[in-house]
Amino acid sequence: MLSNDDLHEFRQRLEQDLAALEGDAETRKAGTETVELDQTRTGRLSRMDALQGQAMAKATEARALRRMERIRAALRRIDEGTYGDCARCEEPIAVGRLQADPATLVCIACAERSEQR
Repeated sequence: MLSNDDLHEFRQRLEQDLAALEGDAETRKAGTETVELDQTRTGRLSRMDALQGQAMAKATEARALRRMERIRAALRRIDEGTYGDCARCEEPIAVGRLQADPATLVCIACAERSEQR
């Protein structure tokens, strides 16, 4: 079971991570804007580069949105008193695993079982 100090530390880390992701949202969004295909202004290879950059920016944005949702879910679990318990087996998640990823949902044993499937 996690101590109150541990929970406070994890909450702070999660809130900082969430604030950083939210703060970068405008920068990420700028890269996902529609690529203008005006042939008089941009060559074909430049447009292809722009489209590839746009696709990468969209993938980055999708990852950031998933990460923010995982962080918000972890903060809810702290509020509900279930943070640190594996979502599958309900055993405590090792503190070291939470330190590596405070938003993790499962213990290492359940994560390994999922990867073997």
